[in-house]
Amino acid sequence: MRFLIEIAAAVTGTVSFSLLFGVPTQYYPYCGFIGGVGWFVYSLLALKGCSAPVASLFATVMVILLSRSFAVREQCPVTIFLISGIFPLVPGAGLYWTTYYIVMNKLDLALQTGFTSLKIAVAIVMGIVFVFELPQRIFRVFSPKHPNR
Repeated sequence: MRFLIEIAAAVTGTVSFSLLFGVPTQYYPYCGFIGGVGWFVYSLLALKGCSAPVASLFATVMVILLSRSFAVREQCPVTIFLISGIFPLVPGAGLYWTTYYIVMNKLDLALQTGFTSLKIAVAIVMGIVFVFELPQRIFRVFSPKHPNR
């Protein structure tokens, strides 16, 4: 039950961020779906024992694959889906706790949470770079103007 609530929260948060980011309303369902799938992959891998950076890497790859596919399908910029969809994976709580521990002079905990947040951020960047290196023709299959449709 908690798993489904987390995914619903990720979908809601992603759509809310899409609203703040100025995404056109017809793309809200896509953004919510991408954010929900990203959180689903992250949560599933975390339940299976993967570390947070590894789970973030694979979830990011899924988010970017979906973002590129929907961008080609809808013939719009990929950033519409990318920035909104990656929102649930950003290590905001880790950065908050790092700052909190620094202020409270608990430097060992600050170092630990800060380094974990940094690893997650690097994993997100690596996932984005990896998928953006794939050729555009792979994603053209999803286009409504593809010759096989």
